[in-house]
Amino acid sequence: MIKVVIAEDDFRIAQVQEQFLQKVPDATLVGKALNAKETMDILDKHKVDLLLLDIYMPDELGTELLPKIREHHPEVDIIMVTAATERTMLETAIRYGVFNYLLKPVTMEKFLETIEDYKKKKKLISCREEVDQSLIDRYFGISNQSAVSQKDLPSGVDRLTLQKVKEIMAELKGGISIEEMGEKMGASRTTARRYLEYLVSINVCIAKHDYGIVGRPERKYYLIEDYRVI
Repeated sequence: MIKVVIAEDDFRIAQVQEQFLQKVPDATLVGKALNAKETMDILDKHKVDLLLLDIYMPDELGTELLPKIREHHPEVDIIMVTAATERTMLETAIRYGVFNYLLKPVTMEKFLETIEDYKKKKKLISCREEVDQSLIDRYFGISNQSAVSQKDLPSGVDRLTLQKVKEIMAELKGGISIEEMGEKMGASRTTARRYLEYLVSINVCIAKHDYGIVGRPERKYYLIEDYRVI
């Protein structure tokens, strides 16, 4: 469960963010703060995973609050939600390690996408005692195959479709069969097999036979870094 605090001086915007947050599975609102002092009070009293922090608050700028949060609550992750478009504000936020920076007005789609991305990356890190470069690349959004252009791929493998296949697999932990991949891709079994086998050939995936309930072998595919923790 992700425990969230909303620090926003406009109660109407805070209410909208709360409504958005209610649509996020496994996320709960710990409290809402109308200013910097209330924000620190909540962080002092509660265990918080994520702070949604405005910059323009009546008693102190959110960017001025960042070093205090980092000193007293370094475990709290921060997403700025602000109308501040000044470059210096963004640079300050980046220096203090904010997870993301959302400009108002924030759509529900963008809000939910950002929170889900946060949840996914938090889970990615928490499930491993040790990290490797492939996990780090996934966390920071760097694809192992980012330098691959269409001309480098074999016939019948499209770069954008390949990226979609990798994204589908990144969302799974229990592996995927050819039939399941075909359904998620909206493609034939033959096409799904072609992409999965290509990923095996470049050491992104591993294929294993799963005998299932009835004992009939089924070839399933796992991202290599996920297979290590299953």
